[in-house]
Amino acid sequence: MNANRLARLAWIQAFKKNPVNLRKLLVVQKDYNPKGLGLFLTGYCNLYRSDPRQVYIDKIRWLADKLLELKVSGYSGSCWGYNFDWQSLAFFQPSNTPTVVASTFIGYALLDAFDITGNENYRKNALSVCDFILNDLKRTFDADGDFAFSYSPNDQTQVFNASLLGSRMLSRACQYSNDPVLIREARKSVAFCCKHQGNDGSWTYSPLPFHQWIDNFHTGFNLECIAEYQKYSGDDSFEKNIRSGLEYYLNTFFTPEGIPKYYNKKVYPVDIHATAQLVITLSRLDKLHEYQPVVNRVLSWTIANMQSPKGYFYFQKNKLYTIKIPYMRWSQAWMFCALSTYLCFERMKKG
Repeated sequence: MNANRLARLAWIQAFKKNPVNLRKLLVVQKDYNPKGLGLFLTGYCNLYRSDPRQVYIDKIRWLADKLLELKVSGYSGSCWGYNFDWQSLAFFQPSNTPTVVASTFIGYALLDAFDITGNENYRKNALSVCDFILNDLKRTFDADGDFAFSYSPNDQTQVFNASLLGSRMLSRACQYSNDPVLIREARKSVAFCCKHQGNDGSWTYSPLPFHQWIDNFHTGFNLECIAEYQKYSGDDSFEKNIRSGLEYYLNTFFTPEGIPKYYNKKVYPVDIHATAQLVITLSRLDKLHEYQPVVNRVLSWTIANMQSPKGYFYFQKNKLYTIKIPYMRWSQAWMFCALSTYLCFERMKKG
């Protein structure tokens, strides 16, 4: 790893892990994070479904239109990235490099917005994300011809949750386009990732030697994406993978007190995304009712330990300190999406 990559990693982590907000001190300008807006859009669509009010329609339209303004140009289809330079262990992504993660979360949210508003432009742009996935992302094939989508057009990594998010988007989009190619290509990515599932139901972050950790919310991503693929394709070939993965997920990452562990063998740092992902994953698997006592314990612990008296949620809780900075994309967007999902579930349960 060269010096520039190390310096960029250290710089990003210094911001992310510091309990003191350095942004004002270093004159970091406020900006829109497309993925965060996508999560808020999903959340407002949830709120509208549970309580169809005009104020939610107004929010949905504003967020969807803003996301269309923030599209990255120059690719085969609609796509989005992050509004800042980003260095990972595997690659460097300059600002606004489109990624499968950001693009599929936004595409999914735009389909939700289309379902509610009927705005054809939202549907058109959501389906166009599939062109980005199929034509601009690279593929790593195995001996069977199955493959993993790359994280972005600029890398060749095999990150399981990222590839599965591509499969999830393709599968749902097929319901709006009736294009069998979408299901066919989605299945190949799902098959590739399921072959890498451990015998105990776990997934490492990727097959790369420096990506061998097993964590909470990326496991949740994998499960919800495979479940959504099965839901939209009608192909239940991977039900065994979901069952073993869900058992591992619930038994490994949540303590009896309701603490959401970050890693399979380590609790800290407790990340707000882990709580949010539990609600979303079980909702996508249609398991919220079955595991509601687990969800209630985790939400209760989170509200007691990671919510400010002002209402916002903290980013991470470490053994010795808590990062209380009110990050919109990392904390508030995820919890807004999760709590709106839970509220929708509760209201539907009551009829």
